[in-house]
Amino acid sequence: MRTNALLPIVILWVLALASHASLTTEHRDSSSQRVRIVAAENFYGNIAEQIGGKGVVVVSIMNNPNQDPHEFQPSAATAKDVADADIVIKNGVGYDSWIDKLIATKGNPNRIVITVADFVKKEPKQNPHLWYNPETTLLLADKLAQVLKTPSAAIAFHEEMKPLFEKMTFLKKQYPKLSVTATEPLFTPMANVLGWKVLHEGYQWAIMNETEPSFQQIVDYQESLKNRKVSLLFYNSQVANPSTVQLQGLAKKYHISVIGVTELQPSNAPTYQSWMLSQLNDVERVLAKQNHN
Repeated sequence: MRTNALLPIVILWVLALASHASLTTEHRDSSSQRVRIVAAENFYGNIAEQIGGKGVVVVSIMNNPNQDPHEFQPSAATAKDVADADIVIKNGVGYDSWIDKLIATKGNPNRIVITVADFVKKEPKQNPHLWYNPETTLLLADKLAQVLKTPSAAIAFHEEMKPLFEKMTFLKKQYPKLSVTATEPLFTPMANVLGWKVLHEGYQWAIMNETEPSFQQIVDYQESLKNRKVSLLFYNSQVANPSTVQLQGLAKKYHISVIGVTELQPSNAPTYQSWMLSQLNDVERVLAKQNHN
């Protein structure tokens, strides 16, 4: 977790050093124009809206929380949005590789491309769900504030993230070294921050990559549920798969709590912060109920 006492000073210092690379509405042909931002995913678009405020217009390409993200196909309108954008935000790590082809085509020559994966340590097997580690989104907010010259918005964003980090600290202390599992490695970055052990990652990666898990991976997963070796099972509510549905049913049979999480920010969550906090509140309620029983 970050120490917040010196945070505003640090942010302002960083932004001042990088101000030469900034993009503001004053630098546009018309002061009435707003900076056009295209985000590959709606949670990054929401962060851009928080940092840019009235000075930006944001288009989020993947914005349907009921859609399977693995089946997304960009449209001609998407291509035009990317071509006209002043700033493009993408996740990277192969998660939204479809946008790379659009960026490579002719478009705004002054366009700035921000790849969130550039903010994190590269690993041989990088989990692409970077936004499930809130520290990563703080880095994105700081970068956007640097580019847009909105340091006060970055400070406000950090402040509004505090309840989320406080909840994470509470869960880590209240439920140390918890063993959990999932149908896909969506919640894993958050689980890692919480200090929880995630079982059956091989199975999860197979499902994420739309390949068949091995027979042994399935057997091991089933056995851990039957023997109650995990406290929670997280599933991606945007992706339906017969194998994962079967595991959810098995978990419920053996009284292991099943919690749905989403890849995209749902419509009932006004901000990235409220979305993440809501999911952790669900986790807390489930764990508290387990302990009570």
